[in-house]
This record gives sequence, structure tokens and C-alpha cells, in this order.
Amino acid sequence: MGRVQQLAPNFYCIDTHDLNREQRTSSYLLIDEKITLIETSASPSMRYIVEGLDELHIDLEDIQYVIVTHIHLDHAGGAGLFLQSCPNATFVVHPRGVSHMVDPSRLIASAKSVYGAEFDRLFDPILPIDAERIIEIGHEEVLSLGQHQLTFYHTEGHAKHHVSMLYSATNGLFVGDTTGVRYPEMESESIDLIIPSTSPNQYDPDTMEQSIQLYEKLNASELYFGHFGAYKNPAEAYRQVRYWTPLFLTEGRKALTVSSDFKEQVQFLDGRLKELLYNYLQENGIAENHPVYQTIPFDTIVSAMGILDYLEKENSKI
Repeated sequence: MGRVQQLAPNFYCIDTHDLNREQRTSSYLLIDEKITLIETSASPSMRYIVEGLDELHIDLEDIQYVIVTHIHLDHAGGAGLFLQSCPNATFVVHPRGVSHMVDPSRLIASAKSVYGAEFDRLFDPILPIDAERIIEIGHEEVLSLGQHQLTFYHTEGHAKHHVSMLYSATNGLFVGDTTGVRYPEMESESIDLIIPSTSPNQYDPDTMEQSIQLYEKLNASELYFGHFGAYKNPAEAYRQVRYWTPLFLTEGRKALTVSSDFKEQVQFLDGRLKELLYNYLQENGIAENHPVYQTIPFDTIVSAMGILDYLEKENSKI
């Protein structure tokens, strides 16, 4: 697949190369009376977005809306930098995300605690956004783009500042991380792999399930993942998140018993999650040299942290 993929008339997916990997993160361009970009990824991805826009003959000055599903840095970390080059754009975000985009210091500190020495390479710079350029978007609020519209839904589970959008032109849902991480490396295989995205520090499986139930009521025709691309079998995505979530939680509870040290717990759980996924793939005939095995470890380590964070909070309520 090239950097830009057309999904429907005037609707494109741009590969933003998070972690410097192809088919890792998606931005989506909606060309209407008000040209809209959904997801900016991190700042190092900006050059890929600009190259995609150039390929489509779209000037940065033409962009009217920049929208993020949530404010995690792999979705919104580059928004401040990107908006510097989009003088006519308004930024659209969940109300809980506004203060963090105006002052990203807490986002930066949180990401540094997860990514450590890799932070600068993956995310720098993270720039503030002027509050006057921001729209807080409400649950079930409609944003008209011209011929078509986006209807927004607050969809917690992955994060409390998460929104999803139903696009009237395609009856497709921009799901961010609510339905997890999809591995496009599996497109030519007989099975798909979609795992829940359980990164710290607001992951909650019960509210994620509520968000998925909302998706089912909306009866979307397809899903537009943050990681990665369009997916035409929503029911399978929902099934896989529901399949893997209890398994991840069970292994997380085991990890809490092996050590009182968080790093050791993470190491144990990361290993168990990889083992679960690798066994599933191999049982379904996916050879050990398949590219998907190189991508999975990027997700299991962060998911392990989020699972343990969630379980510790639950235990503290007892």
C-alpha cells in the first residue's frame, strides 16, 4: 500500500509511520466544503502527513478542522506542531482533553514515565495549542463538513478523553483505540488479529465494553482504526476485543502474584501476552517468520503496563 489510500470519494487514509513503521498509525483526510484531518499522530509523523497532502494537492492553509479521537501522543502529540502550519484550522477534541492540549506538560511527564529515554525520538516536540483555536465536542454533537457530517460520541474505556465519530458519507466509525489495535500485516492471511489497547492510565474494560455496545447500536458499516486503516468487518473486531480482554486480565492477575516490583510484573505480563498471541497465530498456521511477530511487542509492553495499572486501582477499592 502507498502512503495515501483512497477509502471512498473524497476520503483518504494517510500512513503516518508512528514508531517509524509502515501501517502503524493512520491519519484520515475528508475533503468537503470544510477539509478535515482526523488524527495527527506524533510530531515526527508530520512530514508524512504533509507529503500525503501534497500528493492529494491539498494545501495546509485549506484545512479547516483538525480532530483527534483522544490526546495520547501517538494520536495527538503532533497536533500543536501541525496547527502551526494550518492557520485556518480549528482543533476539535473531547472536553477532558482541552486543558492538556493548551498545557501539555502533564502529557509529556506521563509519556516520559512510559517511554523513558525513547521519548524524544518518538514524540518531540509537543507544542501547546491556543485555547481560542479549540472546540470542545459534546456527546452526540454533530459537526457539518458541508455535504457530509460527523456525529461525535464520547467513548471511554481506552481513555476518559476519547471520542468516536460516525461519518455520514460511509456510515463508518472513526474508533481511535476503542476497538484496539489491528494488524494490517494479516490482510492476506485467513485470520485477522485485533487486540484490546489497554495502555495506562485510564484503561477500564467495563467502560470499553459499554463503548463497543454503543458501536453495535450505531450499526456502522466499517471501522477506521487509529492502528491501522479501514476495516470492513466490525463484528469481528468487537469479537476479538471481547475474546482477548478476559485473557489479558487473567494473566495480569497472575503477574501481581509473581513479584511486588512493578517492572518485574510488567516483564512477566509482557512475556505472557506475547506467548498468548504467538500461540494463537501459530495454531492458525502463521509461521514464526511472519512480519506480525515484529510488531506485536510494541503493543504488549504498553498493554501490560495498562492492565497492571487498572488491576492495582481495582485492588485498592477492596
